[in-house]
Amino acid sequence: MSTLLLTRTDVVRHMEALTLLSELREAFRADAEARSVEPQRARAPLHAEGTAMVLFPGTLPGIPAYSVKVHARFPGRSPAIQGVVQLHDLETGALLAVMDSGHLTALRTGVVGALAADVLARPDASRVALIGAGPQASMQLKSLRLVRSLNHVRIYDPDLTRSIEFATRMYHALNLPVRPAESVEEAVADADIVITATSASEPFLFPGMLRGGTHVTALGADEPGRAEVSAGLVRQSTFFCDHRALTLAMGALAGVGLGEEAIHAELGEVLAGTKSGRTDAGQVTIFGAVGLPFQDLVAAWHIYQGARTDDEVQRVDFLA
Repeated sequence: MSTLLLTRTDVVRHMEALTLLSELREAFRADAEARSVEPQRARAPLHAEGTAMVLFPGTLPGIPAYSVKVHARFPGRSPAIQGVVQLHDLETGALLAVMDSGHLTALRTGVVGALAADVLARPDASRVALIGAGPQASMQLKSLRLVRSLNHVRIYDPDLTRSIEFATRMYHALNLPVRPAESVEEAVADADIVITATSASEPFLFPGMLRGGTHVTALGADEPGRAEVSAGLVRQSTFFCDHRALTLAMGALAGVGLGEEAIHAELGEVLAGTKSGRTDAGQVTIFGAVGLPFQDLVAAWHIYQGARTDDEVQRVDFLA
């Protein structure tokens, strides 16, 4: 059989954010109701400037395939994350497709952030604070517009030049007022939704910094040694995650020394109706995301469905 070889251009061409949002909403629900295989993330530092990681196996009821993602994170390079997602037939193990993981990971992470905000943020949330001016910040902002009408954005990055460049770029791309902030405190002071996408090793969000009713999506603490939200703020808030065990092993709680008692629910449990989400307009909610293999599977299967009939896509028979 032939295997599809999908470049980043192919991935971009066959990935539609609004459809993916709907598919991931159902996927989180399905995973919570019938998780058959526990996700695994294997991480190996290569040297001071790079890390290799494998996420596997991406499985989900209703999708006749599984995924394995192999990627490298080199923060000093652009793009910082490079790798591939392999899509296999669930019944036979046959390799259906190999695709670039960069845009796939960025968009599925953006859409998951938007989904969490849609489920947990106040319906009238319209003011956003972004901490970190990297590529994921722009994807989060674009994805948020799928679920909320935004009218004001503040961006903070330790590098003010990056903040200014980000603000200018996003203003022209989205026609939104995006303003640089000179501190985290300034950025979050009047925010309804706060998105953190950094490589911070120490928390920078603390009690007293957020207004009542704020929602936080914390993305940077997705491997050991990372922290963005302080233990004190987590304790004062209602904390949600994508996966309990991984959050405790390498996610937002691991970085600040908190245990399972700090977790109110997984996002999938809220979508499945087995746990409550936001119950009060003044409640501060936090979603700490690690990133799961089934999310890669949903994105890869989404791309594969369009690409399999695309005559421009390269194919190879590895068994020839």
